[in-house]
Amino acid sequence: MDNLLAARALMGVSLAFHIVYATLGIGLPLMLMLAEGLALKTGDDTWHLLARRWIRPAGVLFAIGAVSGTILSFELGLLWPQFMAFSGPMIGLAFSMEGFAFFTEAIFLALYIYGEERLSRRALFLCTIPLTLASAVSAVFVISANGWMNTPAGFQMIDGAPANVQPMRAFFNQAWLHQAVHGTLAAYVATAFAVAGFYAVALLKGRGGGDGKKALSLSLFVALVAAPLMLVTGDWAAYAVAEHQTAKLAAMEAHFKTSAAAPLIIGGWPDPETGTVSYAIRIPKLLSLLAHHDPDAVVQGLDAFPQGTTPDPRLVHPFFDLMVGSFFVMALALVWYWWARWRKNETEPGRAQLKYLAFAAPFGIIALESGWMVTEFGRQPWVVKGYLRTSQAVTPNDGLLLVFATFLFVYLALTAGIMRLLLQRQQKGTGGEVSHD
Repeated sequence: MDNLLAARALMGVSLAFHIVYATLGIGLPLMLMLAEGLALKTGDDTWHLLARRWIRPAGVLFAIGAVSGTILSFELGLLWPQFMAFSGPMIGLAFSMEGFAFFTEAIFLALYIYGEERLSRRALFLCTIPLTLASAVSAVFVISANGWMNTPAGFQMIDGAPANVQPMRAFFNQAWLHQAVHGTLAAYVATAFAVAGFYAVALLKGRGGGDGKKALSLSLFVALVAAPLMLVTGDWAAYAVAEHQTAKLAAMEAHFKTSAAAPLIIGGWPDPETGTVSYAIRIPKLLSLLAHHDPDAVVQGLDAFPQGTTPDPRLVHPFFDLMVGSFFVMALALVWYWWARWRKNETEPGRAQLKYLAFAAPFGIIALESGWMVTEFGRQPWVVKGYLRTSQAVTPNDGLLLVFATFLFVYLALTAGIMRLLLQRQQKGTGGEVSHD
């Protein structure tokens, strides 16, 4: 493993772990807010007690997310010094604002956790509002920096270096809005399915009772609202990528040759040597329709770009299909659950439904991780599209393989410990014990 591959692997592993914690850190505050709001509106105290059970996971995930995020900030400087030297003036605003959002989130999470004996129920509910907003805004700021890497803006290149920097233009780059909206909705859906899956397993084991059914209804209601919006924003994102990141779109769709009335390619294995995709399903004209809202539009293929400047479709296309496929796995679970609630007025799902919910639970995180892979692999070989290659940004220092192995071990051990801690505590809760800590 050479230095560049070791650096990419270390950064990738760190981000893959951080995304899980960050996602749940965005979604759980929304669940807390809704549960506390329902407790106030209905007078049903079990909603409040349900929310209090989620405090420990929210606190632990927030702490681990903060630590893993800090590690990432160090890695950016240590592994990618040329990237930080080039892009620091443009993405510094986004990361600075993310810090303010993070501290706001920390303040109101602490008030909510330790305010049970000191604050009124209404005050506790009010604490969850800025907590929810700050966690979402924090994600938006970070995504803005990533959007800038995909669609650089807000500077001029003079003598080979960025100059005349306009931070606001860099912040509001062409990719930030659709990435931020789509990513935040995906975090809500992923968290909702994680919660639903946990309580589905608990109900299958005969634990949880009424609280489990309430948690299931609330989490799947969040998913019911957010999932259709994900579909809409996904179309918006695809349209924007088709306009501003054409090489990425070609790799996502394994579209090798520029053509009109381009088909949508589902599945299969792309072969860059021959420019073909084996074992794929092709739907005529659908790619042109989705990318340009015209079934006969011309869609640029990978052959429209100079050799060595495009992403590898063998990395991008499978992850794109996995992301889209994950959505439909979750959509089936939602349709099944709410159809049964509506047609049969069943408040208690059957065992087959619960088993499918448990199966579908990880697909929210799988979709998020896959989407992130598409974003990152789809920008290669550039770290800043069109300006700085990944190979130019990496540190010249050796010894990264040992650092990569060490961090991989630490992340795996940390995750195993956290999962054991959270599952033990929550299983006690679903068994009838109400934890207020």
